[in-house]
Amino acid sequence: MPGALIPSPEFPGWHRWCVGDPGGFNQAVLGEMLARLDDDVTARVRLTPAPHHANLNGLIHGGALMAFIDTAMFAGATLLTGRAHQNGVTVDAQIQFLAPGKLDRPLDALVERTHETGRLLFIRGMLVQGEDRVASFTGLLRKIG
Repeated sequence: MPGALIPSPEFPGWHRWCVGDPGGFNQAVLGEMLARLDDDVTARVRLTPAPHHANLNGLIHGGALMAFIDTAMFAGATLLTGRAHQNGVTVDAQIQFLAPGKLDRPLDALVERTHETGRLLFIRGMLVQGEDRVASFTGLLRKIG
């Protein structure tokens, strides 16, 4: 696995997505994320919501959902391609909120790579909590390095 994915001893079959400094945005704001391949075309990236992810209504804040989607696209792309993409940048992201995210359940991003060129990765996916769909998304990632 590329360097940003470290096998998780606590969760067999999962990898920890570790990018950047522990005090940097991904780890300080989003917290620990886990990732695994569900099959040949779908990567699953998991966030365990915490109280600091809440909005004023006690649900997952839309900004936290968007930040998680942005990060999950890179973790998913890394698993799906077998190449590190943590140094890439997001060129475009489209998000459709479908239902509120709840703080008491893991939040999973199901990530698919739909197309790839020499410099770009085209991504689509869905945020889910169990069978409940929270958001759908598409993204365009620029590969760097």
